[in-house]
Amino acid sequence: MALRETDPVFMKQALRLALRGAGMTSPNPMVGAVVVNGGVTTGKGYHREFGGPHAEVNAIADAGSSARGAVLYVTLEPCNHYGHTPPCTQAILDAGIERVVFGMGDPNPGVAGGGGEALRLAGVQVRGGVLESDCRAINQPFIKHVTTGRPYVRLKSAATLDGFIATSAGDSKWITGEAARGFAHLIRSRVDAVVVGIGTVIADDPLLTARLSGKKKIRQPVRVVLDTDLRIPPASQLVRTASISPVWVVCGPNARVSREETLIRASVRVIRLPLLNGAIEVEGMLSHLGQNGISSLLVEGGGRVLGSFVESGLADDFYFFYAPKILGDPGGVSMVSGAPRQKISDCVRAHGIKVEKFGEDLLVTGRLRENLY
Repeated sequence: MALRETDPVFMKQALRLALRGAGMTSPNPMVGAVVVNGGVTTGKGYHREFGGPHAEVNAIADAGSSARGAVLYVTLEPCNHYGHTPPCTQAILDAGIERVVFGMGDPNPGVAGGGGEALRLAGVQVRGGVLESDCRAINQPFIKHVTTGRPYVRLKSAATLDGFIATSAGDSKWITGEAARGFAHLIRSRVDAVVVGIGTVIADDPLLTARLSGKKKIRQPVRVVLDTDLRIPPASQLVRTASISPVWVVCGPNARVSREETLIRASVRVIRLPLLNGAIEVEGMLSHLGQNGISSLLVEGGGRVLGSFVESGLADDFYFFYAPKILGDPGGVSMVSGAPRQKISDCVRAHGIKVEKFGEDLLVTGRLRENLY
């Protein structure tokens, strides 16, 4: 079926709607939908939260009787299976939708039967692939998780202009201003888990929750600590709040059982995984987290933790904040600490760089892989 001139216009509306579900839909994707009749948008909807109605159902309900004979634009191919909700294909047929335009096909290999084909067989006109790259871009964590079993890995750090996250004395508060720190909390609210190393816990005693003023509903991330020998202090904020919001501590196979028992009594989940060169093996940890429902991961650890993800090639993108400050401390802590490199050509390449300003601070974002999932 031919692409109509207005198809991308209405798909952009659906994309904007999809983003309203950020942080609330995991492990499902963000999806937006609009119903258009006679060239006018008569219904809007998006997937508000996991377990709730899908975007198509919400848009059709919003359109009411005007859905009959209309066009439905949706960022993801409608589902044709029973999950937490009935199949959207049936809702589309019941509403009398005449034409369906979707952005990206459903990448989930575990889903039997394509929604697009089911609608075609039922006599509905179907067009796919409209603004497909844009639709894929907003759902990278979902796509990676359902196709690889591992979570999407996002690095986050805040540094001086010369790349330091702390002085040689260990002082790191505060490098960036309130606006940048507020946005960092928004990033936390949009991932399934936040990861730090035990060094960060001991040095800063962080809480690692998402704290957003004015937002009524927030899904708090699972707080994950990489702690080979279970050195996390029982009096730390993380342990003391584990019964309120989940805390998982990843340790090596030989960590002391008595320390594990203390943490378990405090509602901390202890995960024993193999070590590689004395440290938690990153790929195995990601697979374990993915198997336990974590589809997106924000790594906020120190330079060595970030470096381990960069060196392993398992980080997907980054949010790096830079404050208008120059430390110049030869003993300062670097943002990313990896293996020695003799040549500039050995650098890890970043792609799709974007720069934003938060107060006086700069935010640089980009991908650590050339292509989207």
